[in-house]
Amino acid sequence: MSHASPKLHNAMWPGLVGKEDGTENPPISLDRMLELTAGAEVNGVKFDGIDYFLFLPHTDPEASDDELRAIADKIASHGFSVGSLVAPVWPGTVGDSSMGDAESQKKFLTAVEKACRIARIFNEHGVRNYGVIRIDSAEFGVEKWKENPTENTKKIAATFKEAAKIAADHGERLAAEGEICWAGMHSWRDMLNLLEEVGMPETLGFQADLAHTYLYLMGYNAPEHALVKEGDSEEKFYAAYKQMTDALRPWTIDFHVAQNDGTVHGSGSHDKTGKHCPADDPNGKLDIVKCSGYWLEGAQDRGIQHICWDGCMFPNSMLEKQETWNTILAKMIEVRDAHGWD
Repeated sequence: MSHASPKLHNAMWPGLVGKEDGTENPPISLDRMLELTAGAEVNGVKFDGIDYFLFLPHTDPEASDDELRAIADKIASHGFSVGSLVAPVWPGTVGDSSMGDAESQKKFLTAVEKACRIARIFNEHGVRNYGVIRIDSAEFGVEKWKENPTENTKKIAATFKEAAKIAADHGERLAAEGEICWAGMHSWRDMLNLLEEVGMPETLGFQADLAHTYLYLMGYNAPEHALVKEGDSEEKFYAAYKQMTDALRPWTIDFHVAQNDGTVHGSGSHDKTGKHCPADDPNGKLDIVKCSGYWLEGAQDRGIQHICWDGCMFPNSMLEKQETWNTILAKMIEVRDAHGWD
């Protein structure tokens, strides 16, 4: 049956992540990403909003209040709400590694502060009424973390605790993005350990992405935490999927619909992460609708009001086709029809 909630959002960062000027896949402007999102329609249903990447060239984290209000006006002109925001915590932007030295950690916290400021302006404007601020450890790769896993997890957790205090002071919640390329967050067990080490579930939770968490099951960067292997039966797969989601679902406050073909992919500065696939990719490993249900059980009680599509590092030739977005929207509607609420 049809449901009014959760709201259906499209992400703006597929126009930026893994894109490089001077290649056949340069960054796609915010205007164009909004246009493509607004153009999607399936049986009269359209996207309700967007999730927003606080990185150049879409957004200058140092933008003035007036510049940010102009962006909010632009988004609202398409009939969209803003949901979750991605804080510019990565090295080379405003932020730096959460497990680095004191100066790196300070930069990380500054990035969270800037994201909270932008959230406040969007909230006051009226274009944003729900969603979280997403963070990660901002430590690409796991080799340095593996030198001392216990202490490095404690360092990340200490930084996250300070970030959560900043968010709480601004009336925001943080969601830590589970993805195999982020140190200390690269397996389902390590992610759970980190969340428990922070121990602030009212302010800092988990952001689950179907594509990335599929790689959690396979233990790509943490073989000791693998729950399934290639060729296992469907019965074993879903028993493992239930084990993982039962552990992480209580922490899940932000959710991405996505597809994965079981491989690892990278482009530009964003390397060796779970490969996102088109919603209808014949090589996709996931029953998107069924797997979404494991994460969305009890979602309303955890404050989730929207879900977002994530499909990073698709070639621009695919992103520029309107039918790509219609296919994505159709799958999002299926997820809401199966697991939504009113």
